[in-house]
Amino acid sequence: MAVTNKKSSFDLLSIPIIKKFIKSKWYPGIFQWTVLLVFSIIVFELVAGTVNPHRNFGTTMTWVLWWPIIPILFIALGRFWCAICPFGKLSDIIRKMVGSERPMPKFLRKYGIWLIDLFFIAITYSDHVWGIVESPRGSGYLLLLLVTMVVATSVFYERRTFCKTLCFLGGLAGNYSRSGALQLRGTADICRTCKTQSCFKGSEKAEGCPMFQFVRTMDSSAECNICGNCVKNCPNESIKLNLRVPTKELWSLKNPKLEHASLAAVIMGIVFVQNITMLEIWGQILETISFVTGTSNYVVNFTIAFIISMALPILLLLGAAKLATILGMPNTIKKNFILFGYAFIPLDLAGHLGHNLFHIITEGKAIWYNSLAFIGQEVTSGDLSLATTPTVQMLQYIIITIGFIGSSYTAYKMGKQATFKAMLPYYGLMLVLGIINIYLFSLPMSHRV
Repeated sequence: MAVTNKKSSFDLLSIPIIKKFIKSKWYPGIFQWTVLLVFSIIVFELVAGTVNPHRNFGTTMTWVLWWPIIPILFIALGRFWCAICPFGKLSDIIRKMVGSERPMPKFLRKYGIWLIDLFFIAITYSDHVWGIVESPRGSGYLLLLLVTMVVATSVFYERRTFCKTLCFLGGLAGNYSRSGALQLRGTADICRTCKTQSCFKGSEKAEGCPMFQFVRTMDSSAECNICGNCVKNCPNESIKLNLRVPTKELWSLKNPKLEHASLAAVIMGIVFVQNITMLEIWGQILETISFVTGTSNYVVNFTIAFIISMALPILLLLGAAKLATILGMPNTIKKNFILFGYAFIPLDLAGHLGHNLFHIITEGKAIWYNSLAFIGQEVTSGDLSLATTPTVQMLQYIIITIGFIGSSYTAYKMGKQATFKAMLPYYGLMLVLGIINIYLFSLPMSHRV
């Protein structure tokens, strides 16, 4: 049974005002409509505003503000962003107007997470090849492409099929939410005797879970949007919205999967790419690859660097799994690869946060300047930094250290039945990845917009 009856964590729904708000018609609609309005303005500015990324309001709000705070939202509030995301709200609107509510195709049900992983990698790759971040039009057209996908899936298929199987943020949101401090579950004794299943099927109060989840069997926060539908629908007051220790869900995974573990390793490689391409040594790396390939074509040489960066954490994890097995770790190399791949997630989060911290602190004033310019105020922008570079670097080192501790402790909890000797390869792997991140953050970085 996946639901819980534990009293050790604090239930936010025990606070009357929070429970009343989540059960009301205002939640999450008041957030959804606000975000949808802002999103519409941002897309308009990206497509029709200035092509100068330093002056474009849409570029600033998307890449200097939204993208840096996304991982913070995931760790603090789980997938709450997905509850208020404009794509999700658009999907709800389209389905109510013209949706056919056909069942999700078996192909998407089976391979959706792999498609999400692929789309996330493809968008990251496209950014570095075609400069989406540095191009307001590129960013705008990307968002419009995603809107088109949302509309198409919402017309033909039930619930939030796009969010569950195609959204490029889905894999990232799922992995990071496993480390999050918020957990929605049911009460075991109550759910065991429930006959209505209204959390999944819905009722006159709200539709069923848009992410196809049964609260009764849900043992992970990876696909829970904290949308509140199950709270509204449950006739038995079974739902609990608990605060928990970050990373706790990772300590005792019920059904670890290869696609999630692989994505966790790949994200570390993507963090490496995002950092390295902003450093002075990036030019030297391209020259070295160019010497080997015999071509100066940037796309070819970047593709090679991109593949190497993504493959490196996977190979290191595979090597650690093999060495740990030799040293006495239970299970096969494949099972250990899958299980301990999840231990990357806290360090992934730290690397992602550290990288984005650089942007939001060193470019943060652009949010203010471009917001004033958007409402017609004359602005003479100066230094965009909110703090000095040494201050940013110190914060990055602290974040990476916390991520290293989180990943190492997660590995420790996962390997509680293994000997310290068998665990050494994983501790060593987390140390190596932590050192690489700190080294990259110690080097001067260039600005993005």
